[in-house]
Amino acid sequence: MLTQKQKDLLILIDARVKAVGVPPSYDEMKDSLGLASKSGIHRLISALEERGFIRRLPNKARALEVLKLPEDMQDKVVSFTKEKSAPQPANDGTAIPFVGKIAAGLPIMAIEDSYNTMVVPPHMAGNGDHYALEIEGESMKDAGILDGDIVVVKKANTARNNQIVVALVDQDEATLKRLYKSGQTVELIAENPDFETQIYGPDRVEIQGVLVGLLRQY
Repeated sequence: MLTQKQKDLLILIDARVKAVGVPPSYDEMKDSLGLASKSGIHRLISALEERGFIRRLPNKARALEVLKLPEDMQDKVVSFTKEKSAPQPANDGTAIPFVGKIAAGLPIMAIEDSYNTMVVPPHMAGNGDHYALEIEGESMKDAGILDGDIVVVKKANTARNNQIVVALVDQDEATLKRLYKSGQTVELIAENPDFETQIYGPDRVEIQGVLVGLLRQY
């Protein structure tokens, strides 16, 4: 039998991986479960691994795979998954996952809460899977993307040069930037002269989606 904290962590990991393909960071797990330190998360993960609920994937930072769920969690997680994969339109809009904040500045954790949804205009969520993020920071302001805006992102693992993308850096942190790939470098370009272009090797950057829309409340 799992403790409540172990169940809560298993639900968080399972939901996050299903929503965006990346597990939460240890800091995010700690904050979500209200623990004082990451050592508690390490103990919970070890306990889940020993009981055969998850496994750590070798040679990948922060990579966890959910192998099974307790019977008393099946209904809750299956219901959540159905909502994500087939959102129902409401008020002439389309419901998509709202998965927290992302930096338009230095990279921060992209995913904070994948249990929520929000309704967006249907034309912003056409073919393919989409999700919404809240912008934090000013590095994309010259592209008209401001702190507090909500962006709609189409899930994708590739993008063309000059598209604005959600990029995952070192399997750990995500940022919204304009993409430019050249040879063996990937540039994540800010749209604000106060911010430097971030340059990485191609093995350090994964594309998580392409910007397709923006919502702003006045």
